[in-house]
Amino acid sequence: MSEAPALHSLHDLLDAMRPRDGDERVYVRDIVRRVGDRSFVAVILIVAVIIVSPVSGIPGTPTLSAMIIALCAFQGFFGRTHLWLPDILNRRSLSAARMNTALDWLKRPSDWMDRFCRARIKVLSTGPMRRLAYGLTGLFALSWPLLEILPFVTSFSAGAVSMLMFGLMTRDGIYIIWGYVQGGLIFAGILSVWAGIL
Repeated sequence: MSEAPALHSLHDLLDAMRPRDGDERVYVRDIVRRVGDRSFVAVILIVAVIIVSPVSGIPGTPTLSAMIIALCAFQGFFGRTHLWLPDILNRRSLSAARMNTALDWLKRPSDWMDRFCRARIKVLSTGPMRRLAYGLTGLFALSWPLLEILPFVTSFSAGAVSMLMFGLMTRDGIYIIWGYVQGGLIFAGILSVWAGIL
């Protein structure tokens, strides 16, 4: 696969996701081709921000997204240099109309995040801390199939993953901390609900 242009902002990322003229559907393989098979962070972030959007309401979408994110995250954790996804996932797609709706919805929050990000607390985005972010991202994603029946929970969890991956992409430790805190709160809330049921 040819080297893809470097992505430095959410604006760049959303632009890579935008359907091209004449596209009726956007396929997972097309997005991976646009961002490059070395861009584990970008692929995870793309899928996560889709789940933050209203597209998460489509039945089965959180589960499919969880499979893609978990595969990417654990490959990143174990140090693979090129991303691999099975063909059954590469062939999954979303209609161009739904994708454009999601991207339009995401434009304002993405502009805000881009405006306030900068390289800081970079130790959280390198070395073992980078692997920690990948590992927790994979674990967060694995919970989504079970949480899909609960309204908005997968979107909040995907928001935590988005913060972690955005922080890795921009080397901004503040967003990484935000992702950890948000993910921890969600996990604590789920445990509380579970304990109440039992």
